[in-house]
Amino acid sequence: MATTKNSLLGLYVDELRDIYNAEKQLTRALPKMAKAASSDKLREGFLEHLEQTKGHVDRLDQIFDALGERSSGKKCVGMEGLVEEGSEIMDEEFEGPVMDAALIGAAQRVEHYEIAAYGTVIAFAQLLGESDHASLLQQTLQEEKQADERLTEAAQEINAAANEISPQQPASTRMRRSSRAA
Repeated sequence: MATTKNSLLGLYVDELRDIYNAEKQLTRALPKMAKAASSDKLREGFLEHLEQTKGHVDRLDQIFDALGERSSGKKCVGMEGLVEEGSEIMDEEFEGPVMDAALIGAAQRVEHYEIAAYGTVIAFAQLLGESDHASLLQQTLQEEKQADERLTEAAQEINAAANEISPQQPASTRMRRSSRAA
């Protein structure tokens, strides 16, 4: 099916290509994040999500096949920026739970980006009468939301551990105390 660029179908295909590229970028980034994690639970979570992400790519391939479209041709600059931020975090001198807390923050930004993107293409698929596509995309959206929830759960424990390593007084508390001394 040849798509007209200036149509909802053309926009849908364009957005699918963007997400496809984003997922492909993640298949390269997640192993690096897993390697940088010190928490076994977090590392396993990243590797689990890597396998899910490969499934997301497969679902998108199914949709492209059904549309008679190629999956390539678009670079997701949003994901590229998020992956770059994650790489910068891994280059920082954070260690142990502090690094894990930073990795969780980077991963959640990625998940929120994907949740928004999948919500958009699901709406397009529904409007275009592509209920099979919408169903496949909904499966992926649910997995992205679950990944975000697992990260939030992991963050509770990891952030507390990071705080125990280097508890610091908030700047606002230090300022109040120094003004009382004056």
